[in-house]
Amino acid sequence: MNKSSSTHFLKYAGMAFQMGAIILLSVFLGQYLDRIFNLSFPLFTLIFVLFGTFASLYLSLKDFITPKKGK
Repeated sequence: MNKSSSTHFLKYAGMAFQMGAIILLSVFLGQYLDRIFNLSFPLFTLIFVLFGTFASLYLSLKDFITPKKGK
């Protein structure tokens, strides 16, 4: 594996980890708020999962599309 392909691998692995972390944190936050407000329907979980998914997609696509300086 040459330097260019390992750099790309690390970039995309980092993007996947970032997406997973954002979505996972949004699930935990939504579940926590559902427990705090004692809701029978997981309203906050649904809202935060959708928000986390769109936020992680936005950040990943922004990093993917915008060229880095110096390249």
